[in-house]
Parts: sequence; C-alpha cells; structure tokens
Amino acid sequence: MKRHGNKKFLSFFSVVMAIVVSTLAFIPTLQAAGDGSWTSPFSVSQSISNQNNSLKTVQGYVVGQPTATTTVVTSNYPNDYALALADSASETNTSNMVYVQIPSSFRSQFGLKTNPSLKGQSIKVTGYLTAYFSHAGVKDATAMEKASGSTPTDPPTDPTDPPAYDESYYDPAQGKTGAALKTALHNIIDDHTELSYDAVWNALRVTDQDPNNSNNVILLYTGRSQSKTANGSNVNDWNREHVWAKSHGDFGTAMGPGTDIHHLRPTDVSVNSSRGNLDFDNGGTQHSEALGNYYDSDSWEPRNAVKGDVARMLFYMAVRYEGDSGEPQLELNNNVNNGTAPYHGKMSVLLQWHQQDPVDNWERNRNNIIYDQFQHNRNPFIDHPEWAEEIW
Repeated sequence: MKRHGNKKFLSFFSVVMAIVVSTLAFIPTLQAAGDGSWTSPFSVSQSISNQNNSLKTVQGYVVGQPTATTTVVTSNYPNDYALALADSASETNTSNMVYVQIPSSFRSQFGLKTNPSLKGQSIKVTGYLTAYFSHAGVKDATAMEKASGSTPTDPPTDPTDPPAYDESYYDPAQGKTGAALKTALHNIIDDHTELSYDAVWNALRVTDQDPNNSNNVILLYTGRSQSKTANGSNVNDWNREHVWAKSHGDFGTAMGPGTDIHHLRPTDVSVNSSRGNLDFDNGGTQHSEALGNYYDSDSWEPRNAVKGDVARMLFYMAVRYEGDSGEPQLELNNNVNNGTAPYHGKMSVLLQWHQQDPVDNWERNRNNIIYDQFQHNRNPFIDHPEWAEEIW
C-alpha cells in the first residue's frame, strides 16, 4: 500500500508540474545574453550586473514606473519620467528590474502616464548603465524603440537619434577642396523638388516640430514652443523667416531660393521684423522679446544655441545657388550692409559661429526630414562640417 501511495503522489506531482510548466510558457521572458549593442542588446539581468556607466543597449519588458528605490507602480502612473524593465513581463521583485530614466524627448512616446498600454511590451533602450533612484538604472538614453522594430510612418520627432543616410550621396565630392569641392557639392544638391511658398507652411510644421509636443513648432530666434496653427501676421504669431534675407539677391518668395526650406524657419512675427534683412555679425543691443539675440543698424547676432545653425544655412545657400538655371548667384562676403546685392555677411563671423556651435542632432534630424520627405537634397555642411573650412 505504501508503494501504491507513492505512485499516486508521484503521478499527482507530475500533473502539477506539467500545469506549472505549461502556465509559465505563456509568461513572456527575455533572458538571452547579448553584447550590449543595438542588434545584440543586454538582457536586464546583464544590465544590472554591469552598472559601470558604459553606454549599452538593454532590452526588457515594461513592468511599471519606479517612484522610489524599492517601489514600482503598475497603474495610475504619476508622470512620464521613468519606467522599469525586467526580463519577465510578470516580474514583481524590484531587485530583478532596471530603472530607466526617460529624457524629455522620449516622454511623449515612452512615458507610462501618456502610454499606459506599454506595460507588458518589450522595448530597447540605449543609455548609460548607472544608478537611478539609488537602484540599478539606465540614464541619459540616446535611443528608445519598441522591440518589434516597426518603423514609424510619421517623420521622426526626436532629434536625439536621427536616422542615417547613404554616404555615397557625396561620392563626387570626396577628395576635393576649395572651388572644386564647392562645384561638386553644388552639382550634388542642385537638383531637388521645389516647393510653393504656400507649401512651406506645412513643411515647417514637420521640419521644426517640437520633439516634446507634436502640436507645436520651435521658433528659431526665441526658442519658444508655439502651436503649429498659430501662424500668420498677427502679434505673437509665427511666420516664415528667410535666414538668407530674400532681398539679398532680390529673389523674394520665388520657387527655388525663396522657398528653400533648408534656410526657412518658423520665427516670431515681430522678431522677424526686427531682424529684417540685416547681415549677421556680433554685437548690438539685446532684443527685448528674443533674449540672447543682439542687433544694431546693420547686423543681427542670433542666440548662442542657433549660431552654428544660421551659419550652416548660409553656407548651403552659397553653394546651392550658383547662378545657373536662371537663379541668382549667391555668395558670402565679409561685409555688412549688403542691401539688395546677392551677398551675405559676415563670412568670418559665420565661420566662427560654425565652430562655436557644432552640428547637433536637431539639425541632423531636420536635414533628414527635408531630404526624405520634401526637397530630396541635403545640407552638406550638416553632414560634413569640415567642408566649410575647405571652401572658405
């Protein structure tokens, strides 16, 4: 009888274990080890074991939002600032989680207050493996993506990690310098889709979209985030600023230089009026509405954060428009007060600003959007900043 009882017990135990195994099979887990690259990400357990401030990609399931060292909430999320990842979608032990700090540029897409349906989904995040909430963490993320790898159909709104482009685009310019380089770049970027001036409104709503608020654009000189629909000619509206002043060459709003969105930017109406057709140079009186911008009777100095942007837009215009196909020949010079002549200054200052304010991912992202969706040409001085010195 004793043996018979053991057989019954073993039979019952086998059935229970089979049920447990079957149940566990339906709980998603991620335990494969990688090298921390985007294509072979760390598991969460690996990221916990390698808190050495290295830049790695981690893949895991969203299990909630950390609010303290040992507290992760799974509903009623207080904000979009953080999330917790684990190798199992059903994990409840915080020691088996890594806490991810969500930078502002990713919060609209990956914050749990805004996107509660993310819970249980697998995501990849690239960032620095270091403590967050005094807990194993990932901070200062440079890329975040749902692990399904789906490609968004909308233009990227996050300037933190812009998509790559095919470097062969510039093959005809490689190895050239000076005038030969300028000519080669002109021939590369010359042919492109030209927009109507009306179409520029909608283009700028995409190219200059606020990464933290998809309903807004960022204004060039003030840095203000403003509703995409608040455009026009009224006070505090935004309008279309020609960074290469359209009177410098007298091209107005004609298709081509007058509608080229590589140098057209959303700008506050009154600030645009103050800038007028001034050349660019250092100095003057600070603008009362656009703090950090200075101007006098013959020049405008933009705020530090966009000095390089302005320089690179003018470099582009001087290469793109070379007087062929009935278009003006635009050139940089070292003067101010250029008036209606097809020149823009001050070249020496622009080259300084180009060095002072290097290319950032906002510019790269904008360049990619213009290339992919609108004009299908690029600003070479965003892709290759070193070429400015080679030409000028």
